[in-house]
Amino acid sequence: MASQGARRRAGPYGARGTALILDETQTHDCRDAFAAELVALARADSRIVAVCNDSVGSSKLVAFAREFPERLVNVGIAEQDMVGIGAGLANAGLVPFVCGAATFLTARALEQIKADVAYSLANVKLCGMSPGLSYGALGPTHHSTEDLSWLRAIADLPVVVPADPAQTRAAIRWAAGTTGPVFLRIGRFPVPDVSPPGGPAFVYGRATRLREGKDATVVATGTLVSRALRAAELLAERGVDVRVLNVSTIAPLDREEIMAAARQTRAVVTAEEAVPTGGLGAAVAEVVLETRPVPMRLLGPRSFAPTGGTEFLLEHFGLTAEGIVRATLEVLGLDHN
Repeated sequence: MASQGARRRAGPYGARGTALILDETQTHDCRDAFAAELVALARADSRIVAVCNDSVGSSKLVAFAREFPERLVNVGIAEQDMVGIGAGLANAGLVPFVCGAATFLTARALEQIKADVAYSLANVKLCGMSPGLSYGALGPTHHSTEDLSWLRAIADLPVVVPADPAQTRAAIRWAAGTTGPVFLRIGRFPVPDVSPPGGPAFVYGRATRLREGKDATVVATGTLVSRALRAAELLAERGVDVRVLNVSTIAPLDREEIMAAARQTRAVVTAEEAVPTGGLGAAVAEVVLETRPVPMRLLGPRSFAPTGGTEFLLEHFGLTAEGIVRATLEVLGLDHN
C-alpha cells in the first residue's frame, strides 16, 4: 500500500493504555480468517450451512465444501434465489451463511434481503465478500461501494465491517451465536492487524478507541482503520493529536463514542471504502449534527471509479494515510503543505 512502509512502527494505541504494534509489513486477506472460523464453527454446530452464488473459490469456501459437501448449497449465478434459499434454510432451523461478492449479493438481491431476511427476522448471516474497491480493474460493475448505504437504510439489519483477521473471526463467532439477520462485510484487500492485544477483538455495537487525541477524531472502518492509525502517526509528527476510532458496527452505530468525539475534539474525519453519503460518514454526521456540530470531512468514493488496481483506486479517492492527513489538517484549518 502507498501508506505502508517497510519498517515496524510502535505507538501508544489504545484508550486504556494498550500498546499496539502496527506491523504494516504483515498483511492479511480477511476472507482467510472468515473461512477458517466458519469451518471451525461448522465442526461444532451441525446446523451451520453455507450458500453461495457460484463463488466457492472467491468466497473461500473450498475447505468448507471439502469437509461438509452436504452442507454447501451452490445456487449458481442467482443471487435472489440464494438469499431466498438462505431464508428458507433458516426457517427450517439451520444457520445459513449466505456468501457472495458484496456487490452482487446486495445490489441484485436487495428486495430479498429486505423482505425475506430483515423484515422476517430470519436467522440468515449475509456475507458480502470482496467489498469496496477490491475487484480493482474489473470496474464499477464489480465494486461494492454502495452496499453500506443500501443496507443501513434497512431496519433491523445489523451491519458489521471487521478491520482485521482477529475482528473477522470474532464477528463470525458472534454472528453464529446470535439469533437473527446479520450482514458481514468481509474484506479482501490485505490489511495489517489493528486489534489491541488483551481485549476483545469485536463487541457488537461498540466502536474501539485505538488511539487517544484531543485535536481531532478520525473515525474509520474496515480497510481504512490501519491507514487512519498511520495518518495519526504522521499528524503527531506535525504536533497534531488525533483520536482514532475503529467502527466495526455500522448499524447500530456506537452513538456514545461518536458523541464523545464531537464533545472532546474539535473536528471529525470519517474514512471508508464506501460511498460516505449513506454509509459510515452519513451515520456519524447524523450523530454529530444532533449532538454537538463540529467541522467534518467525509472521505470515500463519490463517483464511479476509473480503471485500475485496488491500490491505485484507493489513492485516486484519497483513501490513504496521506489523504487522511490532508483532510484532517484542512478541517482543523491548518496548512497541509
